[in-house]
Amino acid sequence: MRRLRAIVFSGVILGLMTFGWSMPQIALAAPQTQCPVLNNKIDKKVFVDYHGKRIFFCCKACIDQFNKNPNQYLKKMKAEGVTPGKTP
Repeated sequence: MRRLRAIVFSGVILGLMTFGWSMPQIALAAPQTQCPVLNNKIDKKVFVDYHGKRIFFCCKACIDQFNKNPNQYLKKMKAEGVTPGKTP
């Protein structure tokens, strides 16, 4: 019985170490509604496809700003719990 508890406990700890820390990010994932550059409402006609992700913007000028440092804006979106759409 002791050994079984130890195995179960080890499995729970291993599971938390593997999946537990990333679960809040998964739970907070939300579709994009705001421009990552200016935080305005997005226009679904204004977007860029970047590494398999579709990022929407409020205007074409924001695409130029995004292209200067895309990882900065992707990190910002991730920190806010926003998940970019997939490129069709």
